[in-house]
Amino acid sequence: MQPLRPANLAALAAALLLLAAATTHAHNITRILEKHPDFSTFNKYLTLTHLAPEINRRITITVCAIDNTAMNELLSKHPSIYTLKNILSLHVLLDYFGAKKLHQITNGTALAATMFQATGTAPGSTGFVNITDLRGGKVGFGAENNGGALSAFFVKSLEEIPYNISIIQISKPLPSAAAEAPTPAPSKQNLTSIMSRHGCKVFADTLSASPDAMSTFSDNVDGGLTVFCPMDDAFKAFLPKYKNLTAAGKASLLEYHATPVYESMAMLKSNNGLMNTLATDGASKFDFTVQNDGDQVTLKTKIVTAKITGTLIDEDPLAIYTIDKVLLPRELFKALAPSPSPSPAPEPAAADAPASPKKGGKKKKQKAADAPADEESAPADSPSDAADESADDGNGAVRFDGVRYGNVIFVVMALCFGFSLL
Repeated sequence: MQPLRPANLAALAAALLLLAAATTHAHNITRILEKHPDFSTFNKYLTLTHLAPEINRRITITVCAIDNTAMNELLSKHPSIYTLKNILSLHVLLDYFGAKKLHQITNGTALAATMFQATGTAPGSTGFVNITDLRGGKVGFGAENNGGALSAFFVKSLEEIPYNISIIQISKPLPSAAAEAPTPAPSKQNLTSIMSRHGCKVFADTLSASPDAMSTFSDNVDGGLTVFCPMDDAFKAFLPKYKNLTAAGKASLLEYHATPVYESMAMLKSNNGLMNTLATDGASKFDFTVQNDGDQVTLKTKIVTAKITGTLIDEDPLAIYTIDKVLLPRELFKALAPSPSPSPAPEPAAADAPASPKKGGKKKKQKAADAPADEESAPADSPSDAADESADDGNGAVRFDGVRYGNVIFVVMALCFGFSLL
C-alpha cells in the first residue's frame, strides 16, 4: 500500500474531526468529577438527589462545584435530601460559563437561570444567580434573593467542554432562603396541588372528584409512582367524552395516566417499551408504549401518541410529568382504534404478568416490556444508551452508529484513499 500523501493526510484529519463531532455523546458529570477526589462528596450528592442524570441530559450547562470541606459545612445543617436537592440545583447554571467567559462578561455582570428555577418550585426569581466580574480578576456569585450580596467567588476551572459543559469551583455554597426552606418528602406532598399549580388543574380537579382513582394514586406514592398529567387545554377538550364514561371507566381513564413505579426522565429514555399502569388489572391490559427520539419522550397508546412536555417533580419515589394529549386506552375507546392489518402469522401470546388486584392496597410494580401483545403495540428499537449512561472516556462517550453515520465513514474513506464521490 502506498503511503498517504500530505493532501490525503490533511483530508483524513479533517474527516476524522467531522466524524468525531458528529458522534460525540453527552457528557457524564459523575465520570468527570471522579477525577477530582476533593469533590467526591459533591459528586455523591448529585447522584443521591437525582441531579446527575438531569445535568447529563442538558447540552449547555455550568456546574458550580464546592469541595468536600464546603460540602461538609453544608451537611452539618442536616438538610433533608429534598431540601439539599434544591440547594445543589441552585449551583447548576443553565448556560455555559468557562473561565474565559467569566472574565469577559458583557457590562461586567450577568443573571443566570439555574436548575432550581427550572423546577418551577423557586418562587419569583429566587432561582437566578448573579455573576459579577470584579476588580483584580475576581468573579463573584450570589443568589438573586440574597440582597445582591456576592457570597462566593470563582476559584478555578475543573473541566471544560466548550459550549457543552463547564465545571468550575466556587469558594462556598450559595446561601438562599428559598432553596434552604424545608421541603417535604414527595409522599407527604399533595399530588393534586402540585399538578394544579403547574398547568394541570383540570386533570387534578377531575382526579380529586374520583375517590377510587384518588385512593389508588395515594396508595402508590410511597412505593413509587409516576404520573403523566395532560395540560389544561388538552383535558378540557376531552371532558365531554370523559363525562360519557361509566364510573368505572372514569376511574380507569384517570389511573391509566400513572404507573406504579418511579420513573426518572433518564429511566424513561432507557426503558423503551410497554409499560403497565395503575389501571392494569388482570385481563384488562391498559398499557402503553414508551418511546424516545433524542430528548423527546412519547407515550403511545393504540389510539393516540402524547409527548412529555415538562417535569413538575422528579424525586424518588414520585415523578410527575406534563403531556400534551390525553392518553386514550383501547379498552375504553375501541371505536377509535384503527383496525389491525391482517397478518399471516398468529399473534404471539401475551407475556405480561397480571397486575395485582386493586383490593388490598398498592398495586404490584411491573412492566410488560418482555413480549408485546401484538404487532401494533410492539415498541420501537430501544436507543443504544440512556441519557446518563456512563461514558467511554473521562468526559463522555464517542459512539458510532453504523446506520446513521455510515455515510460519514464512507466520506472519510473516500477522502483518504482517493475514491470518487461522484
